[in-house]
Amino acid sequence: MRYHPSHLKRFHDLPVHDYEPGQDGRRRPLPEPAAVAWRVRASWEQPFEPLWRCFLDDVRTEDVTALVVGAWWEEWDEHGIDPVLGLLLAEARRFPRLRALFLADVESEESEISWIRQGDLTGVLRAWPELTELGVRGGEGLRIEPLCHDRLRTLRVESGGLPAEPVRALASCSLPALNSLDLWLGTAGYGGDCTAVDVKALLSALGRCAGLRHLGLKNSDFQDAVAAAVAEAPAVAGLTSLDLGMGTLGDEGGAALLTGQPLTHLRHLGLRHHFMGEEMARRLRGSLEPHGVAVDLTPARVRPYRPESRYVAVGE
Repeated sequence: MRYHPSHLKRFHDLPVHDYEPGQDGRRRPLPEPAAVAWRVRASWEQPFEPLWRCFLDDVRTEDVTALVVGAWWEEWDEHGIDPVLGLLLAEARRFPRLRALFLADVESEESEISWIRQGDLTGVLRAWPELTELGVRGGEGLRIEPLCHDRLRTLRVESGGLPAEPVRALASCSLPALNSLDLWLGTAGYGGDCTAVDVKALLSALGRCAGLRHLGLKNSDFQDAVAAAVAEAPAVAGLTSLDLGMGTLGDEGGAALLTGQPLTHLRHLGLRHHFMGEEMARRLRGSLEPHGVAVDLTPARVRPYRPESRYVAVGE
């Protein structure tokens, strides 16, 4: 089974609405600013920067709570998303109620996830100290400096290959309000060079996040090592949901979950797209489901041309 990132339909518990400027001087009816998550995305006919200027003129931005940045290039842009971040940060004061931001809501027909060039999230988090949700698609060029952000509750990074640097930086950040963290670690073939050591350091830091309830460390080509690190991490004791799916999890990782700390307090354990044998899957189900844990054990699809190989769900 392969997962293809698609456009968001909802974000921050709001329907996503594509901003489209009026044509020939005629304005289209617009929803109330706080009623939707506004998506601004370029097209062949409408480059991003003039579209962004129209959005600022048309929408009462002081009431916007959720913003989604879609495709921003007219043709492939070697500079990545940095110019767009510059446009956003230059107008940050016009979005005093912004609570949620998603960067690069791009599906595979527009760009493969490994081709998306991200930027520095540090400025975003500093510009909006009241931000509670941040989502990012793409790992190349992703940067963050160690910082303190008191309000961020949800952080999601979707990547075919997440570099070590932002993972290490997150381990040095202070995020006391963090409730949900999802990281798609990806594969070394697409820039994912973080290691089990980096994951262990992050898990240790997450022990300071007393409100953390969901953790996803997914889509990794060293998923057995991730499972082993999770199995002994104190932060797991406070979770209600744990997702270790989309990666190369095999019997070794499954055994680590069985012999590590108890997971019976969880409501959900996601192991979708795994490479465990039937016996290990049966043992996991038998140890957790009687305690009310919903376990997703949908196996990965075996590739007929390489039946012995494991692969992550999202790489290129």
